[in-house]
Amino acid sequence: MSMTYPVGEPVEQGMLDVGDGNLVHWEVHGNPDGKPAVVLHGGPGTGCSPGAARFFDPSAYRVVLMDQRGSGRSTPHASEYGADLSVNTTAHLVADIERLREHLGVEKWLVHGGSWGSTLALHYAQLFPHRVGEIVLIAVTTTRREEIDWLYHGMRRLFPVEWERFRAGAPEDAADLVVAYDRLLNDPDPAVRQKAADDWVEWEHSILSLDPDHTPPPQAQDPAWRMAFARITAHYFRHGAWLEEGQVLRGMPRLAGIPGTMVHGRLDLQGPLLTAWEVDRAWPAGELVVVRGASHSVRDAGMAEALVAALDSYRP
Repeated sequence: MSMTYPVGEPVEQGMLDVGDGNLVHWEVHGNPDGKPAVVLHGGPGTGCSPGAARFFDPSAYRVVLMDQRGSGRSTPHASEYGADLSVNTTAHLVADIERLREHLGVEKWLVHGGSWGSTLALHYAQLFPHRVGEIVLIAVTTTRREEIDWLYHGMRRLFPVEWERFRAGAPEDAADLVVAYDRLLNDPDPAVRQKAADDWVEWEHSILSLDPDHTPPPQAQDPAWRMAFARITAHYFRHGAWLEEGQVLRGMPRLAGIPGTMVHGRLDLQGPLLTAWEVDRAWPAGELVVVRGASHSVRDAGMAEALVAALDSYRP
């Protein structure tokens, strides 16, 4: 992280009413008159931390962070049993991004996303290409069913002990663990919900990085964060993010002329390099930067440096 930038206090922040009883938290870092850039966090459901601004030159960028529906400081929080996730879908998130752009008076911005955020960034850009100047992605995904199945079933080949613990948290007859956990995370019994959230988060963090010294972020110790993250993620992945299979890849021609950079770890086991390579082939204006020895975490050696270099290359 030595090559990242310092992060100061937000220069502006607020809660945007996006309808359906939802308020989305947003904040701006860097130069208020700088080049607009929006950060779409992963998960889905992790929320956005101020640290996400550290990859942007604060003298050059007006960095917009937003907590997607139900996560971070947005309300209602998905950790609340009564929070209605039927109004938390990919289409809702895309509409929220547009509302925030209009609210902030941004004509066109750079879109940055990581992991699930890269799927959301690509999908948003395909729907609103005239609002996107550049795209910078890290740990590229397109959220196809085959990618979801790999995450929660296929990776047992690489992490058999950890997967067995994850598998044991679901009913014995469960054929699809995402569906099974989604049901548990919405069980009326709070103890059942919290155990499911803990089991889900333990699996997610056990496969995040190949670094033996890797530790989960501090917020991962918070039961409310765990519940919101697990509940939103299972909700999205159970429904294939409401995207047709292969939709993002088929939509890449819509990005013709929009430049971009993708940073991907060569040893990313959560999101194998194949997906980033497929997106790269379908996106002539995009560039794929493969970081040797790195996995899915931006904290892996070389990932932060490559991301900063990519964002620096689009400075005004």
